[in-house]
Amino acid sequence: MEKVLIGYSAQAYAAMRVVIGLLFFCHGLQKVFGLFGGVNGSAAPLWSLLGIAGAVELVTGALIVIGFRTALAAFVASGHMAAAYFIGHFPGGFWPISNNGELAVLYCFGFLYMATRGSGIWAVDGAPEDG
Repeated sequence: MEKVLIGYSAQAYAAMRVVIGLLFFCHGLQKVFGLFGGVNGSAAPLWSLLGIAGAVELVTGALIVIGFRTALAAFVASGHMAAAYFIGHFPGGFWPISNNGELAVLYCFGFLYMATRGSGIWAVDGAPEDG
């Protein structure tokens, strides 16, 4: 099975990059524009912590989806999610399963992986595969 699937690793990575980037972008839409139920039913004030977080999510999510400056955008998004975890979840306990921080941890490490891998295929900047 591995021998068959390994031939599609570039496509699987690109699909992962696009899907994770779109999901992250949607979190930004939720905070900045109040879509998908917003933050307590509306958009967060732009110059609040949540508003700035939403702007970061919009910009980095969009860059990751289109594959432009993916390594930089993903590195910023990874740090953003680490900060979100420690500010918003860690005070509720150490374990992500107990403090509802699993999504922040998954995003953090998914983006960290993307930062090391770059855009890959299906990207605007056409970054070549290094593997």
